[in-house]
Amino acid sequence: MNHCMRRRVSLKRLHSQLTLFTRRLCDKASENQTSKQKNEIGEQQEREYIPPGGEARNVTDILLEDIKPIFQRQSSTTELPIPRHTDIVIMGGGLVGAAVAYFLSSQSSKLYNVTVIERDYSYTRASSMLSCGGIRHQFSIPENVQMSMFTSDFLKHYKEHLSVYDQDPPEVCFHHQGYLFLAPGDRVEFLESCVKMQRENGAKTVLLSKSQLAEKYPWLNLDGIEAGSLGTSGEGWFDPWQLVHSLKAKNITNNVNYCEGNIVNIRQEVIQVPLEDETTPRTRIVGVDVDHKNGKRYGCNASLFVNCSGPWAGEIATMAGVGTGEVGNELPLPVEPRKRYVYTIHCPDGPMLDAPFLVDTSGVYFRREGLGGHYICGASPTEDSEPDVNDLSVDYGFFTDFVWPALAHRVPAFNNSKLKAAWAGYYDYNTVDQNLIIGPHPYHTNLIFANGMSGHGVQQALAIGRGIYELIYYDEYKTIDLTRFQFERFINETPIREYAIV
Repeated sequence: MNHCMRRRVSLKRLHSQLTLFTRRLCDKASENQTSKQKNEIGEQQEREYIPPGGEARNVTDILLEDIKPIFQRQSSTTELPIPRHTDIVIMGGGLVGAAVAYFLSSQSSKLYNVTVIERDYSYTRASSMLSCGGIRHQFSIPENVQMSMFTSDFLKHYKEHLSVYDQDPPEVCFHHQGYLFLAPGDRVEFLESCVKMQRENGAKTVLLSKSQLAEKYPWLNLDGIEAGSLGTSGEGWFDPWQLVHSLKAKNITNNVNYCEGNIVNIRQEVIQVPLEDETTPRTRIVGVDVDHKNGKRYGCNASLFVNCSGPWAGEIATMAGVGTGEVGNELPLPVEPRKRYVYTIHCPDGPMLDAPFLVDTSGVYFRREGLGGHYICGASPTEDSEPDVNDLSVDYGFFTDFVWPALAHRVPAFNNSKLKAAWAGYYDYNTVDQNLIIGPHPYHTNLIFANGMSGHGVQQALAIGRGIYELIYYDEYKTIDLTRFQFERFINETPIREYAIV
């Protein structure tokens, strides 16, 4: 009898608890619906935070999280849009981030759990998507030559690397037309030294005299020109959009986790680091907080963090605590967005199949776009006339006042051209020496940079991805030694100047 009474009381208590639990679930669902309505009318709501892995959570909160979708008529799933823990977080899913993920997943897929976090999932503002897609071996620094040559070699065999089972083979539309750099008389000796260095590193670059240029390109006006350097193999342009999506498809096949979200916080903890006979406190990055489009904020812990944020890499580095002033952490990451314009013109009588990607002495460039008499062109503004980067609006006056006059002077046929369209894109501009910054930060050693290419990211991304994989797996560079491009050069005040900037 007493046993029955106790059992009845226990069942009644359990029923009361379940009733209260169900009411809380309904209240939560109702609260979420109300929050959604408030968000729709523009009221700011505090985001629900899903903590990262390793943090203790109340059992009731876990049950609410798992069962609540049923009451909201949503599909119930235990998989979160942002994982609570991963091995490597790649911050940015553009061409550089995709390349890093590709080499990590294809070379050591069973060793690392890789997560790519990208806020612009349609890549509408991605630097690589808005670029001209050019690739050249003509640089003044050997490492830059080697990185572009690595990309050229990869693109020769990209279908072998990037084909995915049950999908059509990828197509990146590589046009092997070469780059042509023109030089006045006082730059011929420098151009000749660059060609010699490029050839020593395996590039197929040739130096053309003024008479050779006139014979090969009769449509050129050679006033003020004494020589030119031409890449005869491995140079040209391709479709970076197709390359990014091919890399992404291959990465997903290799179990890379792609997540859409905006990183709003990079969490750190203080650890004690041994230093001779004592220890010293140092901050270490432990995770990121990501705002998802579903209105929640997710915490994700990781061991390594790779900054592939392009023009916004400086903001991410600041968020990670770079440049806060501690010993060894005095300098910020010198990367900022710079806006560049690209113009499309139509010229029915312009140079056709023999037209290379031409770079004039004025800094103006052009290349063919298709076979219908269309060309894309542009130039970098002077340092004191950098445009505002708050939006992607186009300055058509820059074309009228600077680009078109220089273009029409160098190629007289372009006097009969018409501007058809234009767009703007961003460079991840290294304000110190306009060169790549790669490798771990000397203070935050689990933060790895892949930034600051200053417009060369499209042609260097694959080599950068390979280099970072080698740093993580071998703890040293194997394919191309990129040690000179590490962050320490800013601390040591030894910048690396690249003079072949377009």
